[in-house]
Amino acid sequence: MSPPSPRTLLESVTRRRFPLTGWPWRALAYLVSTPPVALAAGVALGLLGLPWFYLLARGTRLTELPLGTLALLLPLGAVLIAGLGPLAALPLAEVERFRLRLVDPRPVRSGHRPPPAPDPWSWLRTRYAEPATWLALLHAGLLGTVGLLLSAAALALLLLVVVLIASPLLVQTGDGPISIGWAKVETVPQAVPHALLGLVLLAVSPYPLALLAAGQGALTRTLLGAGTQERLRTELVEVARSRARLVDAFEAERRRIERDLHDGAQQRLVSLTLQLGLARLEIPPGTPGAAAVADAHEQAKLFMTELRELIRNIHPKVLTDRGLPAAVRDLADQSAVPVTVEVALPGRLPNPVEGTAYFVVAEALTNVAKHSGATAATVSLRMRDDSPATARAATSRRLTIEVRDDGRGGADPELGSGLTGLADRVAGVDGRMLLSSPPGGPTLLRVELPCDPNQT
Repeated sequence: MSPPSPRTLLESVTRRRFPLTGWPWRALAYLVSTPPVALAAGVALGLLGLPWFYLLARGTRLTELPLGTLALLLPLGAVLIAGLGPLAALPLAEVERFRLRLVDPRPVRSGHRPPPAPDPWSWLRTRYAEPATWLALLHAGLLGTVGLLLSAAALALLLLVVVLIASPLLVQTGDGPISIGWAKVETVPQAVPHALLGLVLLAVSPYPLALLAAGQGALTRTLLGAGTQERLRTELVEVARSRARLVDAFEAERRRIERDLHDGAQQRLVSLTLQLGLARLEIPPGTPGAAAVADAHEQAKLFMTELRELIRNIHPKVLTDRGLPAAVRDLADQSAVPVTVEVALPGRLPNPVEGTAYFVVAEALTNVAKHSGATAATVSLRMRDDSPATARAATSRRLTIEVRDDGRGGADPELGSGLTGLADRVAGVDGRMLLSSPPGGPTLLRVELPCDPNQT
Protein backbone atom coordinates (compact mmCIF):
# COMPACT_ATOMS: atom_id res chain seq x y z
CA MET A 1 0.00 0.00 0.00
CA SER A 2 1.50 3.31 -1.12
CA PRO A 3 1.86 6.11 1.45
CA PRO A 4 -0.58 9.03 1.16
CA SER A 5 0.40 11.95 -1.01
CA PRO A 6 2.07 14.82 0.84
CA ARG A 7 -0.28 17.65 1.65
CA THR A 8 2.34 20.36 2.11
CA LEU A 9 5.80 21.27 0.86
CA LEU A 10 7.35 20.41 4.21
CA GLU A 11 5.87 16.90 4.09
CA SER A 12 7.11 16.35 0.53
CA VAL A 13 10.75 17.19 1.38
CA THR A 14 11.09 13.94 3.33
CA ARG A 15 10.07 11.82 0.32
CA ARG A 16 12.73 10.23 -1.88
CA ARG A 17 11.07 11.32 -5.11
CA PHE A 18 10.82 14.94 -3.99
CA PRO A 19 13.09 16.39 -6.76
CA LEU A 20 10.98 14.62 -9.40
CA THR A 21 7.65 16.03 -8.18
CA GLY A 22 6.10 19.41 -8.76
CA TRP A 23 6.83 20.63 -5.25
CA PRO A 24 10.30 22.09 -6.05
CA TRP A 25 8.71 24.18 -8.79
CA ARG A 26 5.99 25.34 -6.43
CA ALA A 27 8.63 26.31 -3.86
CA LEU A 28 10.53 28.20 -6.59
CA ALA A 29 7.33 30.00 -7.66
CA TYR A 30 6.68 30.94 -4.03
CA LEU A 31 10.19 32.35 -3.57
CA VAL A 32 10.20 34.17 -6.92
CA SER A 33 6.85 35.81 -6.16
CA THR A 34 8.00 36.89 -2.70
CA PRO A 35 10.26 39.88 -3.63
CA PRO A 36 7.51 41.95 -5.34
CA VAL A 37 5.13 41.45 -2.41
CA ALA A 38 7.89 41.99 0.15
CA LEU A 39 9.07 45.10 -1.66
CA ALA A 40 5.53 46.52 -1.62
CA ALA A 41 5.28 45.83 2.11
CA GLY A 42 8.70 47.39 2.73
CA VAL A 43 7.90 50.52 0.73
CA ALA A 44 4.50 51.00 2.40
CA LEU A 45 5.84 50.60 5.92
CA GLY A 46 9.00 52.54 5.05
CA LEU A 47 6.98 55.56 3.96
CA LEU A 48 5.01 55.41 7.19
CA GLY A 49 8.21 55.10 9.19
CA LEU A 50 10.01 58.02 7.54
CA PRO A 51 10.28 59.94 10.85
CA TRP A 52 12.19 57.02 12.34
CA PHE A 53 14.39 56.63 9.27
CA TYR A 54 15.23 60.30 9.49
CA LEU A 55 16.38 59.81 13.08
CA LEU A 56 18.42 56.76 12.10
CA ALA A 57 20.06 58.70 9.26
CA ARG A 58 21.28 61.33 11.73
CA GLY A 59 23.40 58.67 13.42
CA THR A 60 25.80 60.10 16.02
CA ARG A 61 24.38 63.57 15.54
CA LEU A 62 21.07 62.47 17.05
CA THR A 63 21.98 64.14 20.32
CA GLU A 64 22.35 67.46 18.51
CA LEU A 65 18.67 67.51 17.57
CA PRO A 66 16.40 69.68 19.65
CA LEU A 67 14.39 67.85 22.28
CA GLY A 68 11.17 69.06 20.72
CA THR A 69 12.11 67.45 17.38
CA LEU A 70 12.77 64.09 19.06
CA ALA A 71 9.54 64.34 21.02
CA LEU A 72 7.70 64.96 17.74
CA LEU A 73 9.35 62.45 15.39
CA LEU A 74 9.43 59.43 17.71
CA PRO A 75 5.69 59.32 18.46
CA LEU A 76 4.85 60.49 14.92
CA GLY A 77 6.44 57.37 13.43
CA ALA A 78 4.60 55.16 15.90
CA VAL A 79 1.27 56.86 15.19
CA LEU A 80 1.73 56.58 11.42
CA ILE A 81 2.65 52.89 11.52
CA ALA A 82 0.01 51.95 14.10
CA GLY A 83 -2.68 54.15 12.54
CA LEU A 84 -2.16 53.55 8.82
CA GLY A 85 -0.05 50.38 8.83
CA PRO A 86 -3.05 48.02 9.21
CA LEU A 87 -4.67 49.57 6.12
CA ALA A 88 -1.67 48.34 4.11
CA ALA A 89 -1.15 45.10 6.03
CA LEU A 90 -4.72 43.77 5.66
CA PRO A 91 -4.82 43.60 1.84
CA LEU A 92 -1.26 42.29 1.89
CA ALA A 93 -2.41 39.51 4.24
CA GLU A 94 -5.07 38.48 1.72
CA VAL A 95 -2.41 38.24 -0.99
CA GLU A 96 -0.22 36.16 1.31
CA ARG A 97 -3.05 33.74 2.12
CA PHE A 98 -3.55 33.28 -1.61
CA ARG A 99 0.17 32.73 -2.26
CA LEU A 100 0.38 30.28 0.63
CA ARG A 101 -1.50 27.73 -1.48
CA LEU A 102 1.69 27.17 -3.46
CA VAL A 103 3.45 25.53 -0.51
CA ASP A 104 0.52 24.65 1.79
CA PRO A 105 -2.83 24.04 0.06
CA ARG A 106 -4.63 23.53 3.37
CA PRO A 107 -7.22 26.29 3.83
CA VAL A 108 -6.28 29.13 6.15
CA ARG A 109 -9.15 31.36 7.20
CA SER A 110 -8.88 34.92 8.26
CA GLY A 111 -9.19 35.55 11.97
CA HIS A 112 -11.26 38.71 11.40
CA ARG A 113 -14.84 38.98 12.55
CA PRO A 114 -17.52 40.61 10.43
CA PRO A 115 -18.28 44.16 11.57
CA PRO A 116 -21.58 44.69 13.39
CA ALA A 117 -22.76 47.22 10.78
CA PRO A 118 -21.88 47.68 7.10
CA ASP A 119 -20.39 51.14 7.51
CA PRO A 120 -16.71 52.17 7.36
CA TRP A 121 -16.52 53.26 11.00
CA SER A 122 -17.79 49.92 12.27
CA TRP A 123 -15.28 48.16 10.02
CA LEU A 124 -12.42 50.28 11.39
CA ARG A 125 -13.47 49.81 15.02
CA THR A 126 -13.73 46.06 14.56
CA ARG A 127 -10.46 45.66 12.71
CA TYR A 128 -8.35 47.82 15.01
CA ALA A 129 -9.64 45.94 18.05
CA GLU A 130 -8.68 42.49 16.71
CA PRO A 131 -5.37 40.71 17.43
CA ALA A 132 -5.45 39.36 13.87
CA THR A 133 -4.95 42.91 12.52
CA TRP A 134 -1.78 43.49 14.52
CA LEU A 135 -0.46 40.05 13.65
CA ALA A 136 -0.96 40.95 9.99
CA LEU A 137 1.01 44.16 10.59
CA LEU A 138 3.81 42.16 12.24
CA HIS A 139 3.82 39.78 9.28
CA ALA A 140 4.07 42.70 6.86
CA GLY A 141 7.06 44.08 8.79
CA LEU A 142 8.86 40.73 8.77
CA LEU A 143 8.07 40.16 5.12
CA GLY A 144 9.33 43.60 4.09
CA THR A 145 12.66 43.10 5.89
CA VAL A 146 13.72 39.52 6.65
CA GLY A 147 11.55 37.97 3.95
CA LEU A 148 12.91 40.32 1.30
CA LEU A 149 16.52 39.58 2.26
CA LEU A 150 16.06 35.81 2.38
CA SER A 151 14.20 35.61 -0.93
CA ALA A 152 16.82 37.83 -2.56
CA ALA A 153 19.55 35.53 -1.24
CA ALA A 154 17.72 32.49 -2.62
CA LEU A 155 17.39 34.08 -6.05
CA ALA A 156 21.07 35.05 -5.97
CA LEU A 157 21.94 31.41 -5.26
CA LEU A 158 19.88 30.29 -8.24
CA LEU A 159 21.56 32.90 -10.43
CA LEU A 160 24.99 31.66 -9.30
CA VAL A 161 24.02 28.07 -10.18
CA VAL A 162 22.91 29.14 -13.64
CA VAL A 163 26.16 31.07 -14.21
CA LEU A 164 28.28 28.11 -13.07
CA ILE A 165 26.51 25.70 -15.41
CA ALA A 166 26.70 28.10 -18.34
CA SER A 167 30.32 29.17 -17.66
CA PRO A 168 31.87 27.10 -20.52
CA LEU A 169 29.45 28.63 -22.97
CA LEU A 170 30.03 32.12 -21.59
CA VAL A 171 33.82 31.77 -21.91
CA GLN A 172 33.60 30.39 -25.43
CA THR A 173 31.28 33.09 -26.72
CA GLY A 174 32.77 35.96 -24.70
CA ASP A 175 35.58 38.31 -25.64
CA GLY A 176 37.64 37.69 -22.52
CA PRO A 177 37.77 36.05 -19.09
CA ILE A 178 34.70 36.04 -16.87
CA SER A 179 34.48 36.33 -13.10
CA ILE A 180 32.39 33.79 -11.24
CA GLY A 181 32.18 34.87 -7.65
CA TRP A 182 35.56 34.21 -6.19
CA ALA A 183 37.29 32.92 -9.36
CA LYS A 184 38.30 34.22 -12.79
CA VAL A 185 37.82 31.82 -15.71
CA GLU A 186 39.69 32.39 -18.99
CA THR A 187 39.37 29.08 -20.91
CA VAL A 188 36.76 26.38 -21.42
CA PRO A 189 38.79 23.68 -19.58
CA GLN A 190 38.98 26.01 -16.58
CA ALA A 191 35.21 26.46 -16.72
CA VAL A 192 34.35 22.74 -16.78
CA PRO A 193 34.90 22.19 -13.00
CA HIS A 194 32.71 25.19 -12.30
CA ALA A 195 30.01 23.73 -14.54
CA LEU A 196 30.20 20.40 -12.69
CA LEU A 197 29.92 22.25 -9.38
CA GLY A 198 26.87 24.04 -10.76
CA LEU A 199 25.25 20.71 -11.67
CA VAL A 200 25.87 19.40 -8.17
CA LEU A 201 24.38 22.55 -6.66
CA LEU A 202 21.43 22.28 -9.05
CA ALA A 203 20.72 18.74 -7.79
CA VAL A 204 20.99 19.81 -4.15
CA SER A 205 19.40 23.26 -4.28
CA PRO A 206 15.74 22.12 -4.27
CA TYR A 207 16.10 21.03 -0.64
CA PRO A 208 17.36 24.28 0.96
CA LEU A 209 15.03 26.31 -1.24
CA ALA A 210 12.10 24.10 -0.25
CA LEU A 211 12.97 24.41 3.44
CA LEU A 212 13.21 28.18 3.11
CA ALA A 213 9.83 28.37 1.34
CA ALA A 214 8.25 25.94 3.83
CA GLY A 215 9.55 27.97 6.77
CA GLN A 216 8.20 31.18 5.32
CA GLY A 217 4.86 29.48 4.66
CA ALA A 218 4.69 28.12 8.20
CA LEU A 219 5.34 31.59 9.62
CA THR A 220 2.67 33.05 7.33
CA ARG A 221 0.13 30.45 8.43
CA THR A 222 0.97 31.01 12.10
CA LEU A 223 0.62 34.79 11.95
CA LEU A 224 -2.23 35.17 9.46
CA GLY A 225 -4.31 32.29 10.78
CA ALA A 226 -3.70 32.87 14.49
CA GLY A 227 -7.09 34.49 15.10
CA THR A 228 -9.04 31.74 13.34
CA GLN A 229 -9.33 29.50 16.39
CA GLU A 230 -10.51 32.35 18.59
CA ARG A 231 -13.06 33.46 16.00
CA LEU A 232 -14.32 29.89 15.52
CA ARG A 233 -14.54 29.49 19.30
CA THR A 234 -16.59 32.67 19.52
CA GLU A 235 -18.87 31.51 16.70
CA LEU A 236 -19.28 28.11 18.38
CA VAL A 237 -20.27 29.74 21.66
CA GLU A 238 -22.81 31.89 19.84
CA VAL A 239 -24.20 28.85 18.00
CA ALA A 240 -24.53 26.99 21.32
CA ARG A 241 -26.34 29.93 22.88
CA SER A 242 -28.61 30.28 19.86
CA ARG A 243 -29.41 26.57 19.98
CA ALA A 244 -30.21 26.82 23.69
CA ARG A 245 -32.51 29.77 23.03
CA LEU A 246 -34.29 27.83 20.28
CA VAL A 247 -34.74 24.82 22.54
CA ASP A 248 -36.18 27.02 25.31
CA ALA A 249 -38.49 28.77 22.86
CA PHE A 250 -39.62 25.42 21.44
CA GLU A 251 -40.40 24.02 24.89
CA ALA A 252 -42.26 27.19 25.86
CA GLU A 253 -44.32 26.98 22.67
CA ARG A 254 -45.13 23.33 23.35
CA ARG A 255 -46.35 24.21 26.83
CA ARG A 256 -48.46 27.07 25.43
CA ILE A 257 -50.08 24.80 22.83
CA GLU A 258 -50.73 22.15 25.47
CA ARG A 259 -52.30 24.73 27.79
CA ASP A 260 -54.48 26.20 25.02
CA LEU A 261 -55.70 22.76 23.94
CA HIS A 262 -56.32 21.63 27.50
CA ASP A 263 -58.07 24.77 28.69
CA GLY A 264 -59.80 25.66 25.43
CA ALA A 265 -60.52 22.97 22.85
CA GLN A 266 -60.73 20.08 25.33
CA GLN A 267 -63.17 21.91 27.60
CA ARG A 268 -65.43 22.79 24.68
CA LEU A 269 -65.27 19.19 23.46
CA VAL A 270 -66.22 17.92 26.93
CA SER A 271 -69.18 20.31 26.98
CA LEU A 272 -70.21 19.17 23.50
CA THR A 273 -69.99 15.51 24.55
CA LEU A 274 -72.16 16.14 27.60
CA GLN A 275 -74.76 17.97 25.54
CA LEU A 276 -74.84 15.13 23.00
CA GLY A 277 -75.24 12.65 25.86
CA LEU A 278 -78.17 14.63 27.28
CA ALA A 279 -79.73 14.94 23.83
CA ARG A 280 -79.32 11.18 23.37
CA LEU A 281 -81.30 10.61 26.57
CA GLU A 282 -84.03 13.05 25.51
CA ILE A 283 -84.62 11.49 22.09
CA PRO A 284 -86.71 8.31 22.23
CA PRO A 285 -84.97 5.24 20.82
CA GLY A 286 -86.05 4.25 17.35
CA THR A 287 -86.82 7.77 16.20
CA PRO A 288 -85.13 9.10 13.00
CA GLY A 289 -82.66 11.32 14.89
CA ALA A 290 -81.72 8.90 17.68
CA ALA A 291 -79.18 6.94 15.63
CA ALA A 292 -77.51 10.10 14.30
CA VAL A 293 -77.21 11.65 17.79
CA ALA A 294 -75.88 8.39 19.24
CA ASP A 295 -73.26 8.15 16.47
CA ALA A 296 -72.25 11.81 17.01
CA HIS A 297 -71.97 11.17 20.75
CA GLU A 298 -69.67 8.15 20.22
CA GLN A 299 -67.49 10.09 17.74
CA ALA A 300 -67.21 13.00 20.18
CA LYS A 301 -66.04 10.64 22.96
CA LEU A 302 -63.53 9.03 20.59
CA PHE A 303 -62.23 12.42 19.50
CA MET A 304 -61.91 13.52 23.12
CA THR A 305 -59.76 10.45 23.84
CA GLU A 306 -57.56 11.20 20.84
CA LEU A 307 -57.27 14.85 21.86
CA ARG A 308 -56.12 13.87 25.35
CA GLU A 309 -53.50 11.60 23.83
CA LEU A 310 -52.37 14.40 21.53
CA ILE A 311 -52.11 16.84 24.44
CA ARG A 312 -50.05 14.35 26.42
CA ASN A 313 -47.69 13.85 23.46
CA ILE A 314 -47.24 17.61 23.01
CA HIS A 315 -46.42 18.28 26.63
CA PRO A 316 -47.99 16.16 29.37
CA LYS A 317 -49.72 18.06 32.12
CA VAL A 318 -48.41 15.65 34.73
CA LEU A 319 -44.88 16.69 33.79
CA THR A 320 -45.70 20.35 34.35
CA ASP A 321 -47.62 19.80 37.58
CA ARG A 322 -45.77 16.97 39.33
CA GLY A 323 -42.36 16.74 37.67
CA LEU A 324 -40.31 14.14 35.84
CA PRO A 325 -40.59 11.16 38.25
CA ALA A 326 -44.39 11.19 38.18
CA ALA A 327 -44.44 11.64 34.39
CA VAL A 328 -42.06 8.70 33.87
CA ARG A 329 -44.13 6.47 36.17
CA ASP A 330 -47.20 7.48 34.14
CA LEU A 331 -45.40 6.35 30.97
CA ALA A 332 -44.47 3.08 32.63
CA ASP A 333 -48.09 2.44 33.61
CA GLN A 334 -49.23 2.96 30.00
CA SER A 335 -46.48 0.80 28.45
CA ALA A 336 -47.42 -2.50 26.86
CA VAL A 337 -44.26 -4.02 28.39
CA PRO A 338 -43.89 -4.23 32.21
CA VAL A 339 -41.55 -1.43 33.25
CA THR A 340 -39.69 -0.93 36.52
CA VAL A 341 -38.88 2.70 37.36
CA GLU A 342 -35.90 3.63 39.53
CA VAL A 343 -35.69 7.33 40.38
CA ALA A 344 -33.12 9.11 42.55
CA LEU A 345 -33.49 12.83 41.89
CA PRO A 346 -33.06 15.72 44.34
CA GLY A 347 -36.13 17.62 43.14
CA ARG A 348 -37.46 19.51 40.12
CA LEU A 349 -35.10 19.98 37.18
CA PRO A 350 -34.92 22.79 34.60
CA ASN A 351 -37.83 22.72 32.15
CA PRO A 352 -35.75 21.93 29.01
CA VAL A 353 -34.08 19.01 30.82
CA GLU A 354 -37.37 17.60 32.10
CA GLY A 355 -38.99 17.90 28.69
CA THR A 356 -36.10 16.24 26.88
CA ALA A 357 -35.81 13.48 29.49
CA TYR A 358 -39.54 12.74 29.29
CA PHE A 359 -39.53 12.36 25.51
CA VAL A 360 -36.35 10.26 25.66
CA VAL A 361 -38.10 7.81 27.97
CA ALA A 362 -41.30 7.94 25.92
CA GLU A 363 -39.50 7.21 22.64
CA ALA A 364 -37.35 4.52 24.23
CA LEU A 365 -40.37 2.69 25.71
CA THR A 366 -42.17 2.97 22.38
CA ASN A 367 -39.21 1.32 20.68
CA VAL A 368 -39.15 -1.40 23.34
CA ALA A 369 -42.82 -2.16 22.74
CA LYS A 370 -42.64 -2.06 18.94
CA HIS A 371 -39.25 -3.49 18.00
CA SER A 372 -37.51 -5.34 20.83
CA GLY A 373 -39.79 -8.24 21.66
CA ALA A 374 -38.87 -7.68 25.30
CA THR A 375 -40.80 -9.07 28.27
CA ALA A 376 -39.54 -6.49 30.80
CA ALA A 377 -37.79 -3.13 30.87
CA THR A 378 -36.19 -0.88 33.46
CA VAL A 379 -35.98 2.92 33.49
CA SER A 380 -33.40 4.52 35.76
CA LEU A 381 -33.04 8.25 36.45
CA ARG A 382 -30.34 9.61 38.70
CA MET A 383 -28.19 12.68 39.13
CA ARG A 384 -24.43 12.43 38.71
CA ASP A 385 -21.80 14.99 39.66
CA ASP A 386 -18.80 15.07 37.32
CA SER A 387 -15.39 16.02 38.63
CA PRO A 388 -14.12 19.47 37.51
CA ALA A 389 -11.65 17.75 35.20
CA THR A 390 -14.40 16.08 33.20
CA ALA A 391 -17.19 18.64 33.45
CA ARG A 392 -17.90 20.17 30.08
CA ALA A 393 -20.12 23.00 31.21
CA ALA A 394 -20.17 25.58 33.95
CA THR A 395 -22.02 23.05 36.09
CA SER A 396 -20.95 19.45 36.74
CA ARG A 397 -24.46 18.08 37.49
CA ARG A 398 -25.78 15.71 34.84
CA LEU A 399 -29.02 13.80 34.66
CA THR A 400 -28.35 10.19 33.63
CA ILE A 401 -31.18 8.22 32.02
CA GLU A 402 -30.84 4.49 31.38
CA VAL A 403 -33.46 2.35 29.65
CA ARG A 404 -32.79 -1.41 29.64
CA ASP A 405 -34.80 -4.23 28.10
CA ASP A 406 -34.34 -7.98 27.72
CA GLY A 407 -35.33 -8.02 24.06
CA ARG A 408 -33.64 -9.35 20.94
CA GLY A 409 -31.24 -6.37 20.55
CA GLY A 410 -29.82 -5.27 17.22
CA ALA A 411 -31.18 -1.72 17.43
CA ASP A 412 -29.84 0.36 14.54
CA PRO A 413 -30.53 4.11 14.05
CA GLU A 414 -30.57 3.58 10.27
CA LEU A 415 -33.58 1.27 10.49
CA GLY A 416 -35.99 4.10 11.27
CA SER A 417 -36.60 3.33 14.95
CA GLY A 418 -36.50 7.01 15.91
CA LEU A 419 -33.02 6.83 17.45
CA THR A 420 -31.62 9.45 15.07
CA GLY A 421 -34.29 11.98 16.03
CA LEU A 422 -33.74 11.07 19.67
CA ALA A 423 -30.02 11.80 19.35
CA ASP A 424 -30.79 15.14 17.71
CA ARG A 425 -33.16 16.08 20.54
CA VAL A 426 -30.51 15.17 23.14
CA ALA A 427 -27.85 17.15 21.29
CA GLY A 428 -30.17 20.15 21.34
CA VAL A 429 -29.57 20.54 25.08
CA ASP A 430 -25.85 19.69 24.83
CA GLY A 431 -26.37 16.12 25.99
CA ARG A 432 -25.02 12.84 24.67
CA MET A 433 -26.57 9.48 23.91
CA LEU A 434 -24.92 6.05 24.09
CA LEU A 435 -26.50 2.84 22.78
CA SER A 436 -25.49 -0.78 23.38
CA SER A 437 -27.66 -3.28 21.53
CA PRO A 438 -25.79 -6.42 20.43
CA PRO A 439 -27.72 -9.05 18.43
CA GLY A 440 -29.56 -11.22 20.89
CA GLY A 441 -29.79 -8.41 23.45
CA PRO A 442 -30.00 -6.98 25.94
CA THR A 443 -30.34 -3.32 24.88
CA LEU A 444 -29.13 -0.41 26.99
CA LEU A 445 -29.86 3.20 26.07
CA ARG A 446 -27.95 5.74 28.15
CA VAL A 447 -28.54 9.50 27.90
CA GLU A 448 -26.71 12.20 29.84
CA LEU A 449 -28.19 15.70 30.06
CA PRO A 450 -26.38 18.67 31.65
CA CYS A 451 -28.40 20.38 34.37
CA ASP A 452 -27.44 24.03 34.43
CA PRO A 453 -29.13 25.77 37.37
CA ASN A 454 -29.50 28.87 35.20
CA GLN A 455 -31.81 27.04 32.82
CA THR A 456 -35.48 27.82 33.13
